[in-house]
Amino acid sequence: MTEPFVESILRDELADRRGDVAAVDERLLPQVDRLARFVLDGGKRLRPRFLWCGWLAGGGELDGPRAQAARRAGAAIELIQAGALVHDDIIDNSSTRRGKPSLHVDLGVDAAILLGDLVLSWADDLFADASAVLGAGAAVRDAWRKVRTEVLAGQLLDLAVSRSSQQDPVVQARDARRVNRFKTAAYTVERPLQLGAALADADPRVIGALRGYGAHLGLAFQLRDDLLGVFGDAVVTGKPAGGDLIEGKRTVLLATARTRLRAHPEQLARLDADVGRDSGPAVTAALAQIIAGSGAVEAVEDEIEALVTSGLAALDGASLPEPVLAELRELASAATSRAF
Repeated sequence: MTEPFVESILRDELADRRGDVAAVDERLLPQVDRLARFVLDGGKRLRPRFLWCGWLAGGGELDGPRAQAARRAGAAIELIQAGALVHDDIIDNSSTRRGKPSLHVDLGVDAAILLGDLVLSWADDLFADASAVLGAGAAVRDAWRKVRTEVLAGQLLDLAVSRSSQQDPVVQARDARRVNRFKTAAYTVERPLQLGAALADADPRVIGALRGYGAHLGLAFQLRDDLLGVFGDAVVTGKPAGGDLIEGKRTVLLATARTRLRAHPEQLARLDADVGRDSGPAVTAALAQIIAGSGAVEAVEDEIEALVTSGLAALDGASLPEPVLAELRELASAATSRAF
């Protein structure tokens, strides 16, 4: 059921927008071309796939102008993702993305900020065009507004939490889950599904089932990211090994480890002293070993499994077409058992 529609839509859209920028000044084209390469160079493209599932679950057509408009709406979410990643790399001071220099490393922070803003504006343009073709109503506009607000407000919350002096691991875990809910989970799975279904004018019961699935799957997706941020292979993930430890990210994994290490104060003290510092690969590897030894990995794996199970259960009774159900099961596995 998955269609390779996203790349061609993005390529055409970026070519059109390149022309708009060229009309301002052709000296800007090298920067815009670098942005286009960033957008087109990889990515999991999960969000358009979820939106397409929502569209079909809501009774949307497989082909024709309306189906193409739904596909373009899915591509618009990828432009939001691109802008968010450009800004995330600046905030996190990440020098690489997908194994290559981050945009701000290549072009400078000021240019990267503006390019991130530019691609976010293009996302709005693309979605507005797609919505107009479909005659989208208030439900679609509300979902799109929430997509944009939640991902940016979630990033603001992430900054507030990461800079907090709060040391209670229970509070840290609660805060990390709230960040996950809005910064990642909602706009990665839940809202794309809702948008696709709303664009098809789906029954509210279908939308409710999809959102229930999406809320659980989105959280599981971020928990897998937390594990990869500490234990992922840099060659596969395109990010430095143990990058989350170097950046000092307040993840559910770290909070769980800190809770479990209360009975081992020396190890907890070492973890607290070195997380958030780039003290070299040996220290980062030692921190990962402390976390692994705490049992936090197994606890997070159990939580991922439970979230996947509850997410799939949310689809029961929704009477979704079997091809859509099969795709949602496949996506649940792809999003939560991935090694990238």
